[in-house]
Amino acid sequence: MGKKKQLVAAALTGWAGVACAQSVTLYGTLDQYLNYMRSDSGASLKTLNDGALLRSRWGLRGSEDLGGGLVAKFQLEQGFSADTGAAADGTRQFDRQAWVGLGSPAWGEVRLGRQNTAIFFRGDYVDYTARTLGSVVNAFGVPSRYNNDIAYISPRWAGVQVEGHFALAEVDGFGDQAVYQAAIDYLAGPVRVGYAGLIGKAPDGAAFSEDVKYHNFYANFDYGRGKIYGVFVRTNNSTSSGAGAALINNGGSILGGVGGVVAGTNADVNRDYDIFQISADFLVTPALRVGMLYGKIKDKSGSGRDADGGSIGAYYALSKRTTLHASIETLTNDDNAGFRPAGSAAVNPNFTQSVDVNGRGISGVHAGVVHRF
Repeated sequence: MGKKKQLVAAALTGWAGVACAQSVTLYGTLDQYLNYMRSDSGASLKTLNDGALLRSRWGLRGSEDLGGGLVAKFQLEQGFSADTGAAADGTRQFDRQAWVGLGSPAWGEVRLGRQNTAIFFRGDYVDYTARTLGSVVNAFGVPSRYNNDIAYISPRWAGVQVEGHFALAEVDGFGDQAVYQAAIDYLAGPVRVGYAGLIGKAPDGAAFSEDVKYHNFYANFDYGRGKIYGVFVRTNNSTSSGAGAALINNGGSILGGVGGVVAGTNADVNRDYDIFQISADFLVTPALRVGMLYGKIKDKSGSGRDADGGSIGAYYALSKRTTLHASIETLTNDDNAGFRPAGSAAVNPNFTQSVDVNGRGISGVHAGVVHRF
């Protein structure tokens, strides 16, 4: 039966009296790490956190062969914090994914429901961390998943795969406040290049009608013992969070990363950022991989919300299911910037006072374990 737990059942379509094979897989990850972070304000954190590389989660995915190459698929996935047992989102039964779809090797796949974004899916292509803890791109905040999403994912034709999403806001006006996504990925031998982008529409007559955008251009090269990565992001999806002493200048996003729509009420939509990042990794042994990166966030409005940082990390595979990891990272904010490190899940607890974040340098040391089942 392999290394995944599979429940295989015969499902009878009563109206036709035909027996069809259905496969359902229970899967998940547990990701816990020890975290030490220090701000140059003098504040520090010593914590046990969830989700450095893979947010702790459990899920069900399955498929049914409908004949003629047509397959029905579904996926249900719930995130949680293994350090507390609490659900990642107490308002949802399945906060990470909940979709059903039809697919064929000939024409691709259509999915309906709450889904991961094309940007989120391509984390492995962006840097040695798979765009998790230690990634400067990840510190900005990445649009991860949206509700009411209609998606098409093509097969790979001559090395090219395309993807498109249309997430309805379910308000008056079919496309009003919708979230649009497009992606293209080209893979030829050791070379991969691609784009994944998103646009969130403001409602008609909004005070600030600029689209919220996130455009990600990436490339990597497999040189045999590791990869070299480069990525460029243009986005305006950053705003402040909190108030008073808890006001973090870049602590929030205009279009929520895990659902929501663009309200058209936030003036920060007129502030663009460019993110540049390079990184590389190296296989010391088949089990041990090390990597490093450097990245820079540039505020195109000239208001002093720039930041830069880097990291070094190591990953040791005890088995195909269990990985030990450790990393060191730094993130330096310019006078008005307020970026903080982030993993697959938000670092929680994190610095919450403006004096410890805005205009500050933050450094961290992390060590943990990830187990997949």
